[in-house]
Amino acid sequence: MDAAVDAEADRLRRLPESRLRRGAAAEALALARALADRAQRLERPDFPPRPFPDAGIHTVGDQVAVAGHDLSEALRAVDDEALALRELAGALALLPRRGG
Repeated sequence: MDAAVDAEADRLRRLPESRLRRGAAAEALALARALADRAQRLERPDFPPRPFPDAGIHTVGDQVAVAGHDLSEALRAVDDEALALRELAGALALLPRRGG
């Protein structure tokens, strides 16, 4: 999870401003919000997730990294291994697939 999140965050940090403005930043913010929601639901299942801020197009790489690493830590703390594996699979499915 951490490696996949880091790779996506690094890719976003390298994008030119023009690509960010054409939608890449909005997509990345949506990804960060989805990852943060998953982490919060694991950490505080009885409470609704707190809003994840829009800090601007130049921060989306960092926002994906922070949200992804928060989720990774939340997954490590889950006692139910089956739940953790389902959540991990769901989170990884959110990350863009990159050929390598």
